[in-house]
Amino acid sequence: MTSTRASVRLSISSLRAHKRRFAGTFVAVLLGVAFLTGTLVMGDTLRASFDTMFGNATAGTDAVVRSSNVVTVAGESQGTRQPVSTGLAKRIEQTPGVAAAAPDIQGAGQLIGSDGKPVGGQGPPTLAGNWIDDPKLNPYRLAAGRAPSAPGEVVINRGTADRGGLGIGDTTVLRTPDPVHVTIVGLATFGGQDGMGQVTYTAMTQADAEKYLTPKPGEASTIQVRAGPGTSQQELVDALRPVLPKGVEAITGQASAAENRDMISGAFLSVFTTLLLVFSGIVLLVATFSIHNTFAIVVAQRTRENALLRALGASRRQVVGSTLVEAAAVGVIASAAGLAGGIGIAAGLQALFPAVGFPFPEGALVISAVSLLLPLAVGVLVCLGSALLPAVRAGRTAPLAALRESAADDSAASRARALAGLVLLVASLGTILTGALADVSVWLSAAGAVSALAAFVVLGPVASSYAVRFLGAPLDRLRGVTGRLARRNALRSPRRTASTATALMIGVAVVSLFTVFGASLKATMNGAVDRSFAGDVAISAPAFGAGGSGLSPRLAPAVDRLPEVATAVGLGKGVAEVDGAGRALTVTDPAALGRVFDLGRVDGSLKGLGVNGIAVSDIEAGKRGLHTGSTARLAFTDGTQQNFTVRAVYDRSELAGDYVITRLAWAPHRAQDSDSLIAVSFKPGVATAVGKAAVAKTAAAYGNPDVQTRSEYAQSSAGGIDMMLTLVYALLALAVLIALLGIANTLTLALHERTRELGLLRAVGQTRSQLRSMVRWESVLVAAFGTAGGLLLGGVLGWVLVEASVGTGDTAFAFALPPLRLLVVALVGITAGALAGRRPARRAARLDVLRAIAAE
Repeated sequence: MTSTRASVRLSISSLRAHKRRFAGTFVAVLLGVAFLTGTLVMGDTLRASFDTMFGNATAGTDAVVRSSNVVTVAGESQGTRQPVSTGLAKRIEQTPGVAAAAPDIQGAGQLIGSDGKPVGGQGPPTLAGNWIDDPKLNPYRLAAGRAPSAPGEVVINRGTADRGGLGIGDTTVLRTPDPVHVTIVGLATFGGQDGMGQVTYTAMTQADAEKYLTPKPGEASTIQVRAGPGTSQQELVDALRPVLPKGVEAITGQASAAENRDMISGAFLSVFTTLLLVFSGIVLLVATFSIHNTFAIVVAQRTRENALLRALGASRRQVVGSTLVEAAAVGVIASAAGLAGGIGIAAGLQALFPAVGFPFPEGALVISAVSLLLPLAVGVLVCLGSALLPAVRAGRTAPLAALRESAADDSAASRARALAGLVLLVASLGTILTGALADVSVWLSAAGAVSALAAFVVLGPVASSYAVRFLGAPLDRLRGVTGRLARRNALRSPRRTASTATALMIGVAVVSLFTVFGASLKATMNGAVDRSFAGDVAISAPAFGAGGSGLSPRLAPAVDRLPEVATAVGLGKGVAEVDGAGRALTVTDPAALGRVFDLGRVDGSLKGLGVNGIAVSDIEAGKRGLHTGSTARLAFTDGTQQNFTVRAVYDRSELAGDYVITRLAWAPHRAQDSDSLIAVSFKPGVATAVGKAAVAKTAAAYGNPDVQTRSEYAQSSAGGIDMMLTLVYALLALAVLIALLGIANTLTLALHERTRELGLLRAVGQTRSQLRSMVRWESVLVAAFGTAGGLLLGGVLGWVLVEASVGTGDTAFAFALPPLRLLVVALVGITAGALAGRRPARRAARLDVLRAIAAE
């Protein structure tokens, strides 16, 4: 007990005496914990807000009747279901325990805003349906105006009206995907909010909804049912089952609300919070190296102090305990401040997102015990773990060291470290190549990537000596003695230089990784268009996410009739189970498809598919054991099954998809019909500009979709990648900031070690300007080493990610290095290093010469 108390008193005394030494550590822990806390609090708040919103919106719906036949394709959350008869609502109303039942028709519908541009569609769905008169069964509530009662009248959610600049009395166009001219007669809210996040909703009369959103009148997506007094939701479902026809099922309102909530918010929240948690981990990993470096320098500076304690009777355990108590104290205080900062971050994001057009549901912040205790524990453990090795090193201080002057750490890299690092590097490269090139396992490639990072860390001190000599060579000629001194100072302690640069290296590596992967995705998409798209222009629906209403299937025939056009073919979407597995179908005119798309080698013929023929990509044919003349059994959402004969096997599927059938074959099973892409080729002699203008004029009558050249279509297909990279750069800015704080803090502490040396340099004639320049160039060299290592590591990991992606799908991924973007990353890293050295350089230049010389 006495030993513990002595360690605590010693630690508190040291912290009071050297508060500035731990300023960088405090900030690093605070920022990391704040980021993690903000992520957890924001995730909990959004989940609770969505739960409340859906609970309020669907409180009056006790059961949902729907088709039990569902086909789920990879990437979909709920799958595609067959409609049910609207007449079923009357039969349900006669069931004991039922108070009311109403058909609910749902489909895709995208409004055109007052500026002529579509509202939404870049990710979240754009929905349309019928207005349900029973207010308890309708999840939407009128906030202004009235319900639609005549053809062409609609109610839209208030968030859509705000974003589209629309109001009551305005007329606009609703893409269903056929353009429908509508008049807005009311504004609605969903669960007390302006809408379901970014989802847009347009409600029309039931007659209009059946006309525009269903294959034929008399069909609805579901039947919403309200129970009578005293009947629970489960009792209602049990009562409905005997009266429902075959292929139709009933689920409770709570189960339906949970499915819809997961569809709208669950997938998004999972991806969003996982992304933020990953970056929180990166931030804390960067902070770990900065904290470790701080404690390593502090322990080296206190060698004589620790030796005196040992000479006075302190045990090794007391010295180690004293250092760890200091780390724990810094960790607890910084983490507590980080908790407050994280809550502030969550509150700020809650207010910021609606301002930038991303309205999350309103609600008070949800601060759970996990959101507080987990970041607090992580912050303290990171601090303790980072200080453990320096603490053990402090405990090994010999009492005789008190007789020597404390010196700066000039530790060099050992041969054992170099050998261990090389072995680890070779093993990691072997693992990476085996996993990536042999398509053995994505996880094997990931393990190789992690071991490569470890190899870089182990080899850092060895590499720093060579790298600093190489990077600093020009300084001898450019800056003379000042440059040589800066280079020698960076070389003085290779271990410290490497540890300081590693934090920046990790941040730059992750930035480079995503930059390389983003460029590779763009190159992949461009390559797919170049290889497969043989047309002159494309008319496309939004390519990012599941939003948009698609293109009218009547548009392709209208364009095909233009005198400038040789061929125009639309590509629609269908779904079916192929031999028991859900698959997406491309619905088109196969003969015309072969004229506008380069499908590579084609075995068989695309011309005679008819109503029972199918064309299959070579990759899918290999997986399913199919070939020309064989049979594939397709099961559709309407419950029917049909054998299709494989009449063609084609090589390139990037744009055409894996399964192609005719519109005649799909017509009996289709729901809301639309095209996702229309490819157009012009007649010989027609200039692209002339043909594009003619196509755009025709397309204007069908909702005015975008008409793009091949290059424009390729660029728009990759539009979401730049959005992703912008988010990544913004998130990683915090990690790079912590790395630069670490460089500044390490440099400040290192200059404290060299106080006497700096005084002697000033005494022999070095000016303040030269001293500042020397310190700044030392910082630049450290940052340049970290940046170079990060670019190399990020490039390697980017290649690994691309190769691993090749093994997980059918797309032919292309690896691409973006030199300009990587050059910008390099310049930012080096410039940031110069900025990190400014404050330490100014403090060093202000040293009193006589006091500096007299310092120990």
